[in-house]
Amino acid sequence: MITLYDTGAYLVEGKELIADGPKALGEIVSKTGTGISKEDACRSTMAYGILKDHNTSGNMDKLKIRFDKLTSHDITFVGIIQTARASGLEKFPIPYVLTNCHNSLCAVGGTINEDDHMFGLSCAKRYGGVYVPPHQAVIHQFAREMLSGVGKMILGSDSHTRYGALGTMAMGEGGPELVKQLLNQTYDINMPGVVGVYLKGSPQKGVGPQDVALAIIKAVFENGYVKNKVMEFVGPGVSSLSADFRIGVDVMTTETTCLSSIWTTDEKIKEFYEIHKRPSEYKELKPGKVAYYDGMIVVDLDKIRPMIAMPFHPSNGYTIEEFRDNLSDILADVEKKAAVSLEGAVPYSLKDKVRDGKFYVDQGIIAGCAGGGFENICAAADILKGQYIGSDAFTLSVYPASMPIYMELVRNGCAATLMETGAVIKTAFCGPCFGAGDTPANNAFSIRHSTRNFPNREGSKLQNGQISSVALMDARSIAATAANKGVLTPATEFDGTIGEYKYFFDSKIYENRVFDSHNVADPNAEIHFGPNIKDWPKMNPLPENLFLKVVSEIHDPVTTTDELIPSGETSSYRSNPLGLAEFALSRKDPLYVGRAKEVRAAEEAYCEGKDPAEALPELKDVIDTVTKEFPEIGKDKMGFGSVIFAVKPGDGSAREQAASCQKVLGGWANIANEYATKRYRSNLINWGMLPFVIKEGELPFKNLDHLFIKDIRKAVENKDEVITAYLVSNGTVKPFEMTLGELTDEERLIILKGCLINYNRV
Repeated sequence: MITLYDTGAYLVEGKELIADGPKALGEIVSKTGTGISKEDACRSTMAYGILKDHNTSGNMDKLKIRFDKLTSHDITFVGIIQTARASGLEKFPIPYVLTNCHNSLCAVGGTINEDDHMFGLSCAKRYGGVYVPPHQAVIHQFAREMLSGVGKMILGSDSHTRYGALGTMAMGEGGPELVKQLLNQTYDINMPGVVGVYLKGSPQKGVGPQDVALAIIKAVFENGYVKNKVMEFVGPGVSSLSADFRIGVDVMTTETTCLSSIWTTDEKIKEFYEIHKRPSEYKELKPGKVAYYDGMIVVDLDKIRPMIAMPFHPSNGYTIEEFRDNLSDILADVEKKAAVSLEGAVPYSLKDKVRDGKFYVDQGIIAGCAGGGFENICAAADILKGQYIGSDAFTLSVYPASMPIYMELVRNGCAATLMETGAVIKTAFCGPCFGAGDTPANNAFSIRHSTRNFPNREGSKLQNGQISSVALMDARSIAATAANKGVLTPATEFDGTIGEYKYFFDSKIYENRVFDSHNVADPNAEIHFGPNIKDWPKMNPLPENLFLKVVSEIHDPVTTTDELIPSGETSSYRSNPLGLAEFALSRKDPLYVGRAKEVRAAEEAYCEGKDPAEALPELKDVIDTVTKEFPEIGKDKMGFGSVIFAVKPGDGSAREQAASCQKVLGGWANIANEYATKRYRSNLINWGMLPFVIKEGELPFKNLDHLFIKDIRKAVENKDEVITAYLVSNGTVKPFEMTLGELTDEERLIILKGCLINYNRV
């Protein structure tokens, strides 16, 4: 199904691949009649052209990107705007859309979520933005329908900000990167590598976009083949896919850890823009005559089979046929991985789902930016037509991704078809993806056409003994399973007809409900503040010398942002930095918050001129040991903070709170073998935290140990490649080495100032 090149590759005339090697350029000459250098071929990718058009640095190796548009949802926009306000925001300088699709549900017994919505509406009026009310559209569907444009760039504060199928290079980042854009600053990155995704053939009936996406993720996630690179979709197979199908594959590229994505465009994408009444946003987009890619993924669409990504990661994929044929072995492997991810906190087994050799699931969900598309839901309706999901435990919920899609499903009869089966159709909402809607029962198994299935997500609370499992599948196979009363079934076994439905976009829905300032700010508009919306606390600049206490040590192969700051019910507190921080690492390390607060109390005491050891007595011996070894540091040149170690933190969501919660609890650093995503590392930096890296296998400290870093401020200022730190233990100091990785001059200043707010505050 999937082949990865061991080398780079040239794409000739958009059709033929030539692997990089000594004879490659000669072969290109023989085929095209003209020569080309590798450098020129690198500049012929679609990604290079779009990045060049948006780069303000004049140096294509060191990019400073200005985006065309911004978008956020109601878990992220309050913190972003509060940060920007504290930094001097007067108006939104570019179109900024505030959608309400994550905290759509009203908090029981309180006003928290709706206060956030009213904050968003009032800020759209004051600063000149766009406000999309709850239940109208999920963030990414609205962006596809109303914001995308071929050759444009969009930055969103959600990791699944991906509109490459529509010719738009989009990136999902933590909130501070949007703050920079709002303050007329830039998104600074090195020129990323570009990996081609060469599609050939066409999918067979019953195979959907999630199947293609999961097959790709399985092939590239663990080996890091596309990490922090741009995936560029090319090849003859692209034309065999509808716009909706391409969108469904594209949105899942986030789970590969790539930076962004872009696709060739054609008449089907032109039709998409015409349907959505924005024909001027279309133009043909394709690579140059000869384009060079740093790697190549060849996808034979003919051979893709219905897939299932088992707990607890989208890369844990199997074909459904393979899974059914090897139930015992695969379930044993899932349980083995669960023992690592869950650290034995709860008993976990899926063997009770096997009855008479068949695997039974408890719930099906088709939802969100990945599953809630028009074609996915129409196909599910066709597969379920005349069937019933039954009256037992199995349930099926369908969430159209926008109200215009919902309206068309009503008009063409697919909504009625689904409701007749016993399925429930709900409004546009991202909750099923992150554990705030249709949370499974304890020990239940849910199959979902959504984006993620991480541990400590979907309502799982290990400290309370609760665990549920989510597997990812395509809407078509979810429907086939639902028609089979919960028996896992690939859609390729459906022998009926899956029709082609023409989509009619009703723009009046948005015209009647969406507030659009048309980029006109009203400085007299009053901002609505609910009692849960709090300002960021004061944050100190980086001290000259730093004492750190290790307050959490995580040795999982990968630590997700869901484990750093849980999703689900905590989302209502995203507007309250200190309130949300109480949940930090709560499902992974429940002792973390208390330990971090103890260190923060010592820092606060020190800043008030008191002895920090009065707040944290163990510091007395630590300080005495360090000052004896380094008497020159002086009692007035110290800082105190906490640090966590994780092998590979930051996979998953763009949520900045994974870093900011550590910061407001007194965190000064992370130490890792590597960072799972660029966006998590960027979040650490933007909140003034040091993103240390230590070599794998070299861990000279353990949880609760004290570390000391002499002259850390000078090291950051002087761009030292190696940072010497010291383990302080039993009256001795023992040196070890770490690095900070590459930092831009601006990033160094942000760390020195203590956070992005301090950097921008005059």
